[in-house]
Amino acid sequence: MDIQTYLFYILAFIAFFISFLKDKKKTKAALKKAWKSFENLLPQLLAVVLLISVLLTVVNTDVISQLIGKNSGWIGVILSGLVGAITLIPPFVAFPTAAMLLDAGAGFMQIGAFISSLTMVGIVTIPMEMNFFGKKLTLLRNMLAFIFSFFVAFIISLVVAS
Repeated sequence: MDIQTYLFYILAFIAFFISFLKDKKKTKAALKKAWKSFENLLPQLLAVVLLISVLLTVVNTDVISQLIGKNSGWIGVILSGLVGAITLIPPFVAFPTAAMLLDAGAGFMQIGAFISSLTMVGIVTIPMEMNFFGKKLTLLRNMLAFIFSFFVAFIISLVVAS
């Protein structure tokens, strides 16, 4: 671990200690609530990580590099954006998934498009969103968010190149 990680742990421990000294009852209640949230999220997290791990075991890293590697260019970015747009996983699961894909040979620009479209575009949730915002606004929002995910990928390509 690097120094920044240690600093965050130290700051979290200090904040926890201050909270505990200030109000033990509220701190214990917060810990119970946090544990309950963790228990609720753990099955989803484990399922997706397990699925991605199996996928990475079965699929050769050369295939991942060809499909969404840095040399796949904009075709890989579009493919990643499409997969992100139709995938329904929470962002807290998407980031470890993205790290595993990067380790397996995916490109930063492609992962940027994947994460952006995953968090901003909701193909699966369009019917529900239409009930609240109407068809026109829902389609416009999703289309603009999808286009924006490619803008994010482009910006990432500039940052990585420098």
